[in-house]
Amino acid sequence: MGKTNPAYVARKRRHFRVRRKLSGTPERPRLNVFRSLNHIYAQVIDDSQGATLVAASSLDASVKGGGEEDDGRIKQASLVGKLIAERAKETGINQVVFDRGGYRYHGRVKALAEAAREAGLKF
Repeated sequence: MGKTNPAYVARKRRHFRVRRKLSGTPERPRLNVFRSLNHIYAQVIDDSQGATLVAASSLDASVKGGGEEDDGRIKQASLVGKLIAERAKETGINQVVFDRGGYRYHGRVKALAEAAREAGLKF
């Protein structure tokens, strides 16, 4: 039984439309973003192998303990962006393709992307 929420279905359609045009390679993997109601998740994926190379989320201890308890979701998204960039650079990944996951490039998604760029990730 599939999900029938209209907002979910619309986001999945947008995501499939975006994914038709881009994919991650070993030289330039894909930085995927998933945004839930309370948390944000980011993965660096090599689509040729189908493997996640690096991952970070707002549930990580370094993000949760990185500031005030009620930091706000945009602040948490920027901490996740910084963390994913640091972890990617540790594994030797400098360039990625940004996959916004069907979400608007606005708010938390934008904060994550800009923080990753400031931390040295190129896309």
